[in-house]
Formats: sequence, structure tokens, C-alpha cells
Amino acid sequence: MLFTLFRTAPQPRRSLAFQPRLAAGLLAALASLGASAQALPPEVQALLTRAKVPREAVGVLVVDATPGLSGKKTPLLSWRASNPMNPASVMKLVTTYAGLELLGPAFTWNTPVYIDGTIENGVLHGNLIIQGKGDPTLVMERLWLLLRRVQGLGIKTITGDILLDRSAFSTSTQNPGDFDGETLRPYNVVPDALLISYKAVVMTFVPNPGSSGIASISYDPPLAGVQMQPSVPLAPKPEGTACGDYRAQLKPDFADPLRMVFKGSYPAACGEKVWSVAYPDPVNYAARAIAGMWHEMGGKLSGRVRDGLAAPGLKPAFELESPPLTEVIRDINKFSNNLMAQQLFLTFSQQRPGGASNDASREVMRNWWQGRFGAQDTPVLDNGSGLSRLERISPQGLARLLQTAYVSGTMPELMASLPISGVDGTLKNSTSRISQGWAHLKSGSLRDATALAGYVHTPSGRRLVVVGIINHANASAARPALEALVDWAVKEGSR
Repeated sequence: MLFTLFRTAPQPRRSLAFQPRLAAGLLAALASLGASAQALPPEVQALLTRAKVPREAVGVLVVDATPGLSGKKTPLLSWRASNPMNPASVMKLVTTYAGLELLGPAFTWNTPVYIDGTIENGVLHGNLIIQGKGDPTLVMERLWLLLRRVQGLGIKTITGDILLDRSAFSTSTQNPGDFDGETLRPYNVVPDALLISYKAVVMTFVPNPGSSGIASISYDPPLAGVQMQPSVPLAPKPEGTACGDYRAQLKPDFADPLRMVFKGSYPAACGEKVWSVAYPDPVNYAARAIAGMWHEMGGKLSGRVRDGLAAPGLKPAFELESPPLTEVIRDINKFSNNLMAQQLFLTFSQQRPGGASNDASREVMRNWWQGRFGAQDTPVLDNGSGLSRLERISPQGLARLLQTAYVSGTMPELMASLPISGVDGTLKNSTSRISQGWAHLKSGSLRDATALAGYVHTPSGRRLVVVGIINHANASAARPALEALVDWAVKEGSR
């Protein structure tokens, strides 16, 4: 399906949202929003003042989801709505809706596996080739399924190598520490055409306070050639009577990618804890994970796991299919998964010469936006995830996208992917009470940016689009102001 979609530039799907009369209605309804200068609700202004954030650092728009159909074209609230701002992870709304339009909700990624040799008596005389096509869901369990299917072909021993074909994505010069210097944080992992388990090591600590006085450590996935410390001493009392910052107390030392060492202790009061870190040698992660998993499954390999290319014309023995895009965007938006969003973003340009790149995907997205919405409010995209200091979009632009999506055929899929205020995802712990269960919103947060955008349902049956963005050094402290904005929308929309 991927090859068919990208033989030519992706063409947007036609829907009710883009019938000329309705499109003109949306544009007319939003044309004057940037000039609107309404006062912010008192409760919102009070919380901004408490956080020491000036009104000039805020962009807000509250408008009906279907102004052209409901006849309610005047926004309930518009404040600096035409100003381009950094939306943080709210930019994922643009990427995921574009994915539904350009690829379709049933789109899947396939990972072909090739046999280059002959199979006799459980032995592959030749090479096994795994070709990545950008699947963002190839976690440990699905890697096990892939290798189990290899064994199902009658292969127990490989005399040659396991080749990893990553050519679907162009070579990236990005470093995991480029964004904020936190190279071991999973959110900073760089995209990969053959992305295995997000290039992360998941460590599980289980205290055994009996005679052993240790906490056992298990690691997933197994990484070939890496020494992993099996246990760590329990913290002595009274230090061990509270959990506290157990990660710092462990005193991890990951300077050597071939050794995962802890020089501290683990508080028994913490109970079982799971800690995920990005592997410090991401370039070799996939090779180590596949070799380790193959060995753990009883497979033998005479050669090694290394990068390589599938020969032109070689037919795959089988292809592992990902879950559909509908499920993937749910993970992207509900849990704000940066890496999955970047994998999707790169997929837009995968069939371009030289492999997918951010530059090529930005061009695809720019053409898609201007074909759908015109040149007005065209967002500035970097990697499509919002994990960027460069990305910009106006509240008006986000509102236009959300209004268009609301009357499109993919509205149910997009809305179902958004966190529900006070219920699940990144908004599970929302302190809002009035909007709890009534709002489907994407949240975003960076060092100097915080945002909320999505749909608010009111008890009267009215459906609103709410967008709020704050760009300021104190943005994180002003998050309650955005929650107050959503509560205000529920009340005001019910009048």
C-alpha cells in the first residue's frame, strides 16, 4: 500500500469538509479572528497573573466546531489568535490528522524479511535480511513474533549474517542530545527505518528484603555483548525507609555502552519499579537487540548482525504488518509519543529518492496544508512531533484544522486518539472538575511553552474547538490557566 500511495505526491482525500460552500464558510468565520481583541475570562487572567505570565504571551481561540452549519460564526473568545506560536506537542494534531488524510486510517507499515540463500535441515546457508520501512510499533513482543516466523520457515541456524536494511530513511545527522542534552531520555531517541523497541532498555527492580538484602534487576530486551548487572544492594535503614529519588540513589554508570552498572543502592520502600532509558549506543542498538533475542530463542548465528541492503528483485519470504494507523495515532496523541510522531512524519516522504527525510516531509506537509487550507496559517514544521524550538502555528491555524477535521470522515478516529480530561492519557491527572470527561484535548509542554487544543462538549449539546497556547519562561506555572479556559468554555458554551 505504501508504494501505491507515494508513486506521485500524496493527494488529499475529498470530504464534506472541503466542499466549496463549507470551506468558504470556515474561512469567512475565521478571517477576522486575528483582529479580535476580547478580554480574557477573569479566572484565566487571575491564574496568568499568579504565574507571572503577561497576556501578550498567550494566544487563545474558542469557537464552534461547525460554524458554517450551526450558524454560530462569532467566536466565544479570541485573543491574539493569528500569532504564530510554539505549540509544543500540540503540533502532533497536525501530523496525525495529515496522516489520516494522506495515508488513511487503515494504513499499515510492513517489515519485509528476505532469505538470501538455501535452507537445509534447519540451517540457512546464506544471509537473513530484515528491511525496515519505518514501523513505529516494532517493540520487543513484535520482534519476537518476527523471529518466531523466521524459525517457522525451518531456520534454526544461520551460517551467514543478519543484515539490517535501513535505507527507507535517509541518513540522519541528528544526535539524541541535540534538543536538551539529555541523551538517555527516551523522548530524545532519533527516528530509524528499523526502529526496535524505541532503542530503549527497560529495567525492572524488585527488592528482596530477606536474607539476600538485594534488589534483583531484569532487562528487556536482551542486548548481545552487553554486561548487565543482575542485582543491587538494598539501601540501609533509615535511608531505606522512604523511596525518594531512587534513580539518583542507584548511582547509575552508563558511560560504557557494553556495561550497565549501578554503584549505589535501592530503597526497599520503593517496591517494584520500572525504569526505561535510551541505550547510550543507539547506532548499534538494533543489532544487539536482534542478536540477543535470536540467541535467547535458541537460534544460532555463525556470522554477525550488521547493516546491509536487500538485493533488488529479491522477494520477501514474509512481511510483518504493523497495527493500523488508527491505533498508532492513539498512542501518539494519548501519551504524546514523540518518536512515533517523528516516524509517521518521515513516512510521508518515504518513497522520495534517497529515502525519507525531514526536509522532504516538510515539503509534503506544506503542499498538503496549502491544498487544504490555502497559504494562510501555514505551520512551520521541524520534525512533526512538537519536540522542537522551531515549530510554530497560530491558534487560528489549529482551530481551522480542528474544525475541518470535525466534519471529515476521519473525525471519529482523530477525536478518539485525544486524551480525555481527567480520564486518561496525558490528561488523566487534570485538576479540572467542570470539564472532566467533557473535553478531548491534546496537551503540550516544553521548557518555555505549554498548550491545550481540541474539542469541548457541553451539557447543552454544543461542540466547541478550544485552543490555548502560552509561550513564556513561566509557561509551566500557567498550565492551570489553560485548564480554567477549558472549564470556562464548558460553562459559556452551555448558555
